[in-house]
Amino acid sequence: MGVGEAGYRERIARRAAQELRTGMIVNLGIGIPTLVADYIPADVKVVFHAENGILGSGPRPERGAENPMLCNAGGFPVTLLPGASCFDSVTAFAIIRQGLLDVTILGALEVSQTGDIANWIVPGKRVPGMGGAMELAQKAKQVMVLTTHLDKNGRSKIVRECRLPLTAKGAASLIITDMAVLEVRQDGLYLREVMEPYSLADVIAVTEAELKTDGEVAIFH
Repeated sequence: MGVGEAGYRERIARRAAQELRTGMIVNLGIGIPTLVADYIPADVKVVFHAENGILGSGPRPERGAENPMLCNAGGFPVTLLPGASCFDSVTAFAIIRQGLLDVTILGALEVSQTGDIANWIVPGKRVPGMGGAMELAQKAKQVMVLTTHLDKNGRSKIVRECRLPLTAKGAASLIITDMAVLEVRQDGLYLREVMEPYSLADVIAVTEAELKTDGEVAIFH
């Protein structure tokens, strides 16, 4: 079941970009979130923050135009927009800890129906480190999770309760997957949109978490 490998990451990123508004300061996590910068509408002016020390990073550069000294927190090449600034990680994390980020966009291994996020470790497997996800998830004004709906074994990553060690509890407000757009509210997890070519029944059938609806569920093309 599903959209081919080519394109689903871009579709998730394109949908996430629609949530951003002019003037927002936004942090992009490693993986699918890094693609969001490529889909910001021309009339929307946001400032991207990277915890390795950039405020005002832009889309990825054209192939061959990469600056080896300029990258995001994931090590991928980026560009700088007019007015951008560079600084050390201490300053970058001071921005996070003071709650100055409007939105952080993270990947996830699991996310629960109450907004708990697990994205930093699978027990027994080696990881390079937890990075800044724990502070980002707790301090940003809004936390958006971008992930595939199912893991590589076909199991739902949208769960009733996370089984993996938590990054943050009750942090996520919006979850965008290759199958659906889900909103975490105080009274439950609401299915806002279904990603084409899936149906409402497709999403409900493979989702472990309890899903609610509030009116008509839109289709994202």
